[in-house]
Amino acid sequence: MKPVWIIDDDRSIRWVLEKSLARANIEFESFQSADDAQRALSHDMPQVVVSDIRMPGISGLDFLQTLHERHPLIPVIIMTAYSDLESAVSAFQGGAFEYLPKPFDINHAVDLIRRALEQSRRKSAEIGQIDVVADILGHAPAMQDVFRAIGRLSQSHATVLINGESGTGKELVARALHRHSPRAEKPFIAINTAAIPKDLLESELFGHERGAFTGAAAVRHGRFEQAEGGTLFLDEIGDMPSELQTRLLRVLSDGNYYRVGGHQPIKANVRIITATHQNLEERVKLGLFREDLFHRLNVIRLRLPPLRERSEDIPLLAKFFLQKSAQELAVECKQFGEATLQHLSAQDFPGNVRQLENLCHWLTVMTPSQVIEIADLPPEWRENESAVEKSGDWSSVLAGQVEAALQRGDESIMDRFVAQFERTLILQALQHTNGRRIEAATLLGIGRNTLTRKIQELGLDEQEA
Repeated sequence: MKPVWIIDDDRSIRWVLEKSLARANIEFESFQSADDAQRALSHDMPQVVVSDIRMPGISGLDFLQTLHERHPLIPVIIMTAYSDLESAVSAFQGGAFEYLPKPFDINHAVDLIRRALEQSRRKSAEIGQIDVVADILGHAPAMQDVFRAIGRLSQSHATVLINGESGTGKELVARALHRHSPRAEKPFIAINTAAIPKDLLESELFGHERGAFTGAAAVRHGRFEQAEGGTLFLDEIGDMPSELQTRLLRVLSDGNYYRVGGHQPIKANVRIITATHQNLEERVKLGLFREDLFHRLNVIRLRLPPLRERSEDIPLLAKFFLQKSAQELAVECKQFGEATLQHLSAQDFPGNVRQLENLCHWLTVMTPSQVIEIADLPPEWRENESAVEKSGDWSSVLAGQVEAALQRGDESIMDRFVAQFERTLILQALQHTNGRRIEAATLLGIGRNTLTRKIQELGLDEQEA
């Protein structure tokens, strides 16, 4: 379990809490300012936070806001003097778990921290939260590789190229790389190079001087200047016009750039992270992308797998997105029926994670019942509901899916389909035995330890619960 963070500029308050938590066998870490704690968020995360409001530097309320933007499930206990009760009430309404008016009873404080710890553990278990970063979830080996890469790059300023189909979460990974980097306190600026007209993109990136062209009535700071000291994320880099590729290469080569119409060089201190759904090597061969720029950008490459290559993550993601939509809409969270999760896990999701998230948002709004069955799905998602019954032969359905995967050029086909096959067998056996593992293992013809290991490997603990 992660530690409790104590944030207070008063050494005596920190000392009392430290001694009491130590006696209660509760791990802790202390900070004398919210600034120190905020810096620590780039490489660490608490289970619970106990923070004063008024301190030198940023306030406890500012830290609360920053923490909840990144990790909304972490409980925060705000400490305050009696004269600050109005502020404490505002903090409580803004998301604080509770507030402690000073002076406080230390036993009451420890009990409150225990309650916060219990809530934190419960909430984390409910959504299967991954510690790397909210919204990037997955048990699949390919996603674990991405998580490990984010961890390895946490102290790096290296240029990163993210490859992945549309909707796989490339910007989320870019934000995670920034959040877990030494530049975390500086801006993260994102721009989609394919979404901006060619004649405006140069000014958008580098800014312009007054009078540089018709309509340039004032100096404009470009995205490079806005990202100073931080990270600039260039999405869909493969669609960047050739003349802009040349300017970007120059910035990466000598670290300087000019505003449009400018004559004074500006020093660039930004980390570049790029992303594309295209095969840049192929575009280089076709003369559509500069080879020297490709090598400048391709320092570290991360590949995000499409959802069809990590179908074992669909139940985890679907539950998470249902809860996220329920929170956004301030409604009670719905649940998926087991058959619905199995049905969704067999779908391809050409729009990947974004398409699944949109579907879950639609279901939160449109489904009348609390338990979502296959019949509640939009018509286009119910088309394959009875494919096996229609064919009369499940192996022919499997053959069709394998052929489709081969035509797409998918990788790791054997691992993916074997995992789906084992998942279906185990879930059906457990459902038949009402969760009794020994009986299910006997019916499947495997040992109980083997069944337990496969449940863990396939990430079925959450579904079983």
